[in-house]
Amino acid sequence: MTTVAPFGTWASPISAADTVGGVVGFAQIALDGNELYWVESRPSEAGRQVLVRRDGAGVVEDQTPRPANVRSRVHEYGGGSVVVGGGPVAYSEFSDQRLYGLDGIPLTPEPSHPAALRYADGRHLPDGGIVCVRERHEDSGIINEIVRVGRGEDVVVVAGGADFYSNPRPSPEGDRLLWLEWDHPNMPWDGTTLKIGRWGDTGLEDVRTVAGGADESVFQPEWDPAGRIVFSSDRSGWWNLYRSDGEQDITRLHEMEADVGQPAWGFALSTYGFLAHDRILLAFWDDAIHHLAVVATDGSLTPIPTPFTRHDYLVTDGGSRAWLAGSGPQHPAGIFELDVDTGTLETIRSNPMPAGADYFPTARTISFPTSNGATAHAVFYPPANPAHVAPTDERPPLIVKVHGGPTSHVHPQLSAGLLYWTSRGFAVVDVNYRGSSGYGRTYRNQLRDAWGIADVQDCLAAARHLVEADEVDADRLVIKGGSAGGYTTLAALAFGDVFRAGASYYGVADIGLLAAHTHKFESRYLDRLIGTDPEEWRRRSPLYSADQITVPVILFQGSEDEVVPPEQAELIADRLAHNGVPHALVVYEGEGHGFRRAENIIHSLESELAFYGTVFGFTPAGDPPPPVPLVGGFQ
Repeated sequence: MTTVAPFGTWASPISAADTVGGVVGFAQIALDGNELYWVESRPSEAGRQVLVRRDGAGVVEDQTPRPANVRSRVHEYGGGSVVVGGGPVAYSEFSDQRLYGLDGIPLTPEPSHPAALRYADGRHLPDGGIVCVRERHEDSGIINEIVRVGRGEDVVVVAGGADFYSNPRPSPEGDRLLWLEWDHPNMPWDGTTLKIGRWGDTGLEDVRTVAGGADESVFQPEWDPAGRIVFSSDRSGWWNLYRSDGEQDITRLHEMEADVGQPAWGFALSTYGFLAHDRILLAFWDDAIHHLAVVATDGSLTPIPTPFTRHDYLVTDGGSRAWLAGSGPQHPAGIFELDVDTGTLETIRSNPMPAGADYFPTARTISFPTSNGATAHAVFYPPANPAHVAPTDERPPLIVKVHGGPTSHVHPQLSAGLLYWTSRGFAVVDVNYRGSSGYGRTYRNQLRDAWGIADVQDCLAAARHLVEADEVDADRLVIKGGSAGGYTTLAALAFGDVFRAGASYYGVADIGLLAAHTHKFESRYLDRLIGTDPEEWRRRSPLYSADQITVPVILFQGSEDEVVPPEQAELIADRLAHNGVPHALVVYEGEGHGFRRAENIIHSLESELAFYGTVFGFTPAGDPPPPVPLVGGFQ
């Protein structure tokens, strides 16, 4: 039977524990002959990352038993933590950041102090060595470089002098190396330089630039089977694929107003791979949807239908098969094998869903007007629960969700974390505000000098758009986000009057503190986002306009966050307390930037739900979580 009940009070079969029970994150797929490897992040194991292998017989087994944790901290965000193919498997161990073989023997020397030498994005060389990115943490500062790891913990620098490096890729013959480098104040999506060098007796020789520069972002350079260089560049305003002979001859493989690329927040990202007959399988972003297609030698593009709206860590076998981490609005994230020629799709690993398809919301992409005559974008999820309907005169509360980065993006997807809200009668809108990727360089650059303005205006506009469309309740609008999304959340509460409450996960409250204390990778990010004027930083910091925040706020923070240190949450909490604003600060010991442990993910979700219940005056159905004590009471 269908029960009539107010939105937000619907009984749901999805608990907070279901959002982590058996659920893993998938990353860095790699192929070695007929063996497939990938990395799983497991909240049920305190966030430990595990290297997993499927052998030629289809048997899936963990390759790194406890307590090994396969996770690099280069750039703090890591990625590229395993080296697979062309030699013995190696991985970066989180505890000390050294490279290890699967036999547990370290391949790199012990640093002078813990985690001072970090490795990522490695590839095997024909002589048995590994070429990779290394990050050195010295008393004088942090140095990034490309190194060659040989036998007996022998490590030699082969490229240095730039602020950052990524994608060191040896040629098929092993005689040449290509890589990306860039300097402050650029982030990799602003401008990178693609370089190539030839191995000589003393290291790399004849080093020259192939493409890129301060105003051109090159993404995922690779050697094709014929020894030519293929890379994605946004020189046209969109990340498109190009091919080069290593000299001046550069050819675009297919012209499209879509992005074959994404912001390189981590290493070893892959959006294309090589197939037989000189074809390339690529994934491209178009209006928040990630599509697959094959580019032929004549430049023609053939779409490859899949049920997914995102295809990550794409790898191919040079024939007709591909492997990827896929997800979509009707499919939870998993590892899949695709035969491009036949369209056959095989599930290798998939996250469980705690409820049937009738609980899946009907996701749709929306575009809406925002400030200065611009248009912004989002993904909207209405409530969905077959056991409940709301009174006909009621509209659902809306959670405006703000992604991090801020240079990132969202797509229509399915997760237990989303169903936790929609099955209880909440609507969710995930905003691709100006500055988000996937809409070309021009849209991405609209956040330059406008962080805390354009993103805030777009989130306010998304809420207003859905209110005007009579899809949500104008009196029950909340905003939430993590990291940069937490900043936008706090800024929207300080500089706007639309939302009744906000939930900030490890968000930035003081721009000046962020500039002073954040890690090297993002230490000049503000130059592009706001500028270099400390007074402007102060004007856009929610901390210094906290007297304009008049609605309840809940703050979640990790005690060991190196990106947005706990001081940020503590300061805004103190200011809210001084102003008598109802709020709560929840700090999780041992967590960094982003929560990895199951118990903390569960607790934060339950606390957030209880917080909304307090704000809107309802009691969640079933066994409700205990209410979060709000400092300052409730007004």
